[in-house]
Amino acid sequence: MTEKNNPASVQSVDEAIAGRHSVRRFLPKELSKETVASLLELGAMAPSGTNVQPWKVYALTGEAKNALSMAILKKFDAGEKESREYDYYPKVWEEPWLSRRRGVGVKLYGLLGISKGDTEGMKRQTARNFLFFDAPVGLIFTMDRRFGNGMFMDIGMFMENVMIAARARGLDTCTQAFFADYPDAIRTCLGISQNEIIVCGMALGYADQSAPENTLKAGREAVENFAVFRGF
Repeated sequence: MTEKNNPASVQSVDEAIAGRHSVRRFLPKELSKETVASLLELGAMAPSGTNVQPWKVYALTGEAKNALSMAILKKFDAGEKESREYDYYPKVWEEPWLSRRRGVGVKLYGLLGISKGDTEGMKRQTARNFLFFDAPVGLIFTMDRRFGNGMFMDIGMFMENVMIAARARGLDTCTQAFFADYPDAIRTCLGISQNEIIVCGMALGYADQSAPENTLKAGREAVENFAVFRGF
């Protein structure tokens, strides 16, 4: 039996995909440079248009990660806002996306004991994004701004590879679009060229299994609700 037809191998891949979810509190357990590099190497197996490989990653730990967190939090706490360099969400929320968005927010804040209208509590939780939720490693993803919108698909596949490879090794992740809200602070802190778009961040490490927020697993629509089958 070849490896590609090995049921155990298929099960392992399926479990890594199905087991991945956004983790919002991590243990203070360090990761080696070799571990992070191996995940990024697997990430780079992702396809890209004409093999352009548009992704670039800044992997941070220790003081380097803390310095970035503090630089962003200083602006965030002072109410200083920057402009994201691309549209991520719709300008007007409509159904069914509005209900999905509200639903996951209600569940998360409920697990954390943050009641509706508790703006300070919500702000504190948002601020934890910029600490990478205490993960030992923070990743910042960028790509050259000369690329077209299609390259966002390529960098997305790259990131998905990283997340699945991490899960297969007992690690967890959380992708964080909030980092794209502070491109200037990130560029200044990390010495990133103006030619690069700050796409997002990602927390990487070992999940704190005792944290209530890590019990949240957002639901998914049934296949028949988003797929159209013809000719089967």
